[in-house]
Amino acid sequence: MPGRPERAWMDATDERFAYRCLPLTIANSFGWELLLPAGVTAEWNGGSGLDDITVEVDDEAWSAGKLAVSHFGHGVLTFQTGYLFRTDPSVGLLVRGVPNWPRDGIAPLEGLVETDWLPFSFTMNWQFTRPGRVTFAKDEPYCFISPVGYRALGTLVPEIADIADAPEERRHFETWSRERLDFNERLKREEPDAVRQGWQKWYIRGQSPSGAPVSPLHISKLRLADPRSDDD
Repeated sequence: MPGRPERAWMDATDERFAYRCLPLTIANSFGWELLLPAGVTAEWNGGSGLDDITVEVDDEAWSAGKLAVSHFGHGVLTFQTGYLFRTDPSVGLLVRGVPNWPRDGIAPLEGLVETDWLPFSFTMNWQFTRPGRVTFAKDEPYCFISPVGYRALGTLVPEIADIADAPEERRHFETWSRERLDFNERLKREEPDAVRQGWQKWYIRGQSPSGAPVSPLHISKLRLADPRSDDD
């Protein structure tokens, strides 16, 4: 399913202020979630062997071997995705855990898969961070996939330049720095206009500190398409 912008921990922040960070919410939606058809509970005893992880599935229709297994040892839990993906030439899939969805006791491992030619499936892997027991609930995302132009990345050459050589950029940056500092100071003093404003919305609106639009390509929401099948 398309990535969802919401996160429970973001909902729990004061006045849901975490949603004011647009890069955070866009990242949450920047791909598709793979959901579990059944709940999975795994326990690691701290050892390096395959038998040092036990896996239980809460639905008899799904055996552990079809859904999640201990395949690599060393505290790595492996999920079977069950899909053969195909992407356009030069486009691969960044395979990882769901962005900004921290989980206690286990962490997602990331991989870049060349799905523009790969004739077989891949797995999603999580590594325990300490001995213990973790549970992934039914319909919970265990994998997140984002198409990326991986070949083009190798042609890019990062450059470091002196901002003094770009006077227009420097002017915008210095204006932002000055007004940001002033706004935060007024917010600390609880000045009514600053408190009423709450935060400066330049980025979320795609504006410079002067209020002028900066880019026609700016996005404030990202809604991806639902997967479709030949039966649709």
